[in-house]
Amino acid sequence: MATQPQSQDSAAVGTGWNFDNSYARLPETLFVRLNPIPVRESRLVVFNRALAEFLGLNADALAGEGGAAIFAGNRIPEGAEPLAQAYAGHQFGYFSILGDGRAILLGEQVTPRGERLDIQFKGSGRTPFSRRGDGRAALGPMLREYIISEAMNGFGIPTTRSLAVVTTGEPVFRETPQTGAILTRVAASHIRFGTFEYLAAQGDRNTIRVLADYTLRRHYPDLDKTENPYLALLRAVLERQASLVAKWLHVGFIHGVMNTDNMTLSGETIDYGPCAFMDAYDPETVFSSIDKDRRYAYGNQPQIAQWNLSRFAETLLPLIAPDQKTAVTLAQEAISSFSEIFERAWLAGMRAKIGLFNEKAPDKSLIQELLSCMHKNQADYTNTFRDLASERLPDAPVFQDPAFQSWHERWMARLSEQADSREESRVLMQARNPAVIPRNHKVEEALEAAVERNDLSVMNRLVEVLSRPYESSPEHAEYCLPPEPSERVYQTFCGT
Repeated sequence: MATQPQSQDSAAVGTGWNFDNSYARLPETLFVRLNPIPVRESRLVVFNRALAEFLGLNADALAGEGGAAIFAGNRIPEGAEPLAQAYAGHQFGYFSILGDGRAILLGEQVTPRGERLDIQFKGSGRTPFSRRGDGRAALGPMLREYIISEAMNGFGIPTTRSLAVVTTGEPVFRETPQTGAILTRVAASHIRFGTFEYLAAQGDRNTIRVLADYTLRRHYPDLDKTENPYLALLRAVLERQASLVAKWLHVGFIHGVMNTDNMTLSGETIDYGPCAFMDAYDPETVFSSIDKDRRYAYGNQPQIAQWNLSRFAETLLPLIAPDQKTAVTLAQEAISSFSEIFERAWLAGMRAKIGLFNEKAPDKSLIQELLSCMHKNQADYTNTFRDLASERLPDAPVFQDPAFQSWHERWMARLSEQADSREESRVLMQARNPAVIPRNHKVEEALEAAVERNDLSVMNRLVEVLSRPYESSPEHAEYCLPPEPSERVYQTFCGT
């Protein structure tokens, strides 16, 4: 369809938009007001009907050309107040002033259940924060975010979601010309550690307090009346991040760009750039082409989360206590609790993965012994845990290892110490160990079909299977297989 004029579209009222844009009422040092840049020809490639209905939108009205025009930024729904957010971030350990260089926050949709969710465009054109970037996105990375974010939602892991992907009718130039696209992302909010860092870098204590108060009201309203709400905010964010990263490790997820601008105050997973899922278990696994020093390797993610939280804590020091020494002591005490909180969350999930309903002191060593055996035998992380829940172990190298057989005896003895039956343990394991993950070679296969051949069926089938990742079915067998040597993906790439 042709480019539409960018006016407030009163016809979009019938599509169910219900904007109430509280972030746009904050001090304007936090954002720049501007509209997305219109595109040549918007075409709807992905539309998440179930998510649209949850948001209270009229899915039928948005599934056609009118929806494509909205998701491309060619029409602005009535009530939207588009803006690009300002933020900073430590990227691979180095501080930078950033901001939405290719994203626009359209507004906040209030759902029929009263939830407030950000609607953001990604790839919507240049902004004052674009620096030398073109502000656009390519189709492949946007579809990748759709696939992975829907998989994470299927796992029950807090995540942003993908409402739509449209093509723009315009090429973007990376190493080669690629099809331009825009993703519509849905998030609890886009308040990042880096948002606070941006204000701290300017010495803007007043707006830090305003933003902290806003974050408390929006995400942690129960903490607003505590004795020290800003210290309580730090602790609450820390607990959510510890839980989130533990959940990542449980399914073998590697974020790839755990910069402070990619960690949210809401505790959701955000930014699915060079992320990937581990096949063979190895704590040093890295896929990201830009992570040259393996900073964000699978096994490093808990320590990086704690480091990032320290950067966030530094921004809150003037709010935590008027005396800096006291503030530092209180913040350090909170940050030092991360390891224990994370380990508790990680162990709880790992116990469930091996069918344990209760806690015993030797459980940590039991789990670590299994992981060591898996590492030595290059065992598939997902399938090994799933196989443990089966009636009969398959003929895999890891299960033939004498070290595993010794571990198996210890495990059987441990299971016998709980009142729950072996069958109940098996049911628990099947509920906590996915049968299907978005394996890198299957994701690449889907993206190649979609981008190179305009065939969305491969991707749609993959997303359908990933929507029920804990179900085991003979029809899904191909999605459970580790890659053949020729299918292995060794690097993933950021879409910028």
